[in-house]
Amino acid sequence: MIQPSISKTDTRMTKAVTPQEQLAITLRYLATGETQTSLSYQFRVSQNLISLIIPETCSAIYETLQPIYMRIPRSQEEWRKVSQDFHSLWNYPLCLGALDGKRVLLQKPAHSGSHYYDYKGNFSTIIMALVDADYKFLYADVGTNGRASDGGVWNKCKLKEDIEYEEIGIPPPANLPNYDIQVPYVIVGDDAFPLQKYLMNPYPGNDQSNEKHIHNYRLSRARRVSENAFGILSSRFQVFNKPIRTCPERANMVIQACLVLHNMLRTESRQDYSPPELLDQEDIQRRRMVVGQWHDHQHNALGDLQVIARRPKRDAMQVRDLFCTYFNNEGSVPWQNEMALLH
Repeated sequence: MIQPSISKTDTRMTKAVTPQEQLAITLRYLATGETQTSLSYQFRVSQNLISLIIPETCSAIYETLQPIYMRIPRSQEEWRKVSQDFHSLWNYPLCLGALDGKRVLLQKPAHSGSHYYDYKGNFSTIIMALVDADYKFLYADVGTNGRASDGGVWNKCKLKEDIEYEEIGIPPPANLPNYDIQVPYVIVGDDAFPLQKYLMNPYPGNDQSNEKHIHNYRLSRARRVSENAFGILSSRFQVFNKPIRTCPERANMVIQACLVLHNMLRTESRQDYSPPELLDQEDIQRRRMVVGQWHDHQHNALGDLQVIARRPKRDAMQVRDLFCTYFNNEGSVPWQNEMALLH
């Protein structure tokens, strides 16, 4: 599929590296995180050439596979299918995805000053991603510099603009199941994101009523898909094991290739790529959490984003309260009181 994009012509002096070799070098780099020096010895290709092959092949992978495996819905029917999956799998109705962001650590970019310098004292670029109920990335914004907070990245995100200007076909507000109250379709996120009518986050603080604890548990249950998606990504692509040693522009190409390969492998080779034991899961019968094996893998280049407190708008708080009421009445599930205590 990517051969036309990366094929090179032989010269009288040298034979070009074949597309198959270029792909092998790139996948080896993404999967193992090996240095370019090590790859140079293994494939008998100069390090300087490998430094050109990897970003070019990553770009070709993303450009070729993204329209097939990582296309954001654009119609009401497609969004309703995403929502139905969240309701059936995670008991969260009218949900369009779980939003999360990660900092990807970089070596210090040359002549960048403090542009990529984040609040933890590292240099990083940011992934902002929307994840569906099946741990696949629906949308990813890659490349915001590390100085930004979760909310700051979200405010600059094209997805936010598309939602607020109604440009991607999100359905109009609908009734919650078995509940004669209309609410908007929403995205779920953690407390690093601002509460909006279309973006739900948990009630803040630990000293909450039982009803609010139930709401926070139900939201965290749906939001766990994004944590697992990044967990699978970091455990399978060891390039995230340590800071990526290249310029931010090329690092962004590497990240985008990993995201779209993740979706392809979740679709085509699910059992081999991400078996159930790799994921965080709830054992409802025994009322306990089962920690996934992805925690056993190092992911030193992936970090959480900064939490900044904000005052939410009244209409957004009203939507969250409606979900809270629903989860404690018509939308309750038998195990939620016991499982909420684990959270």
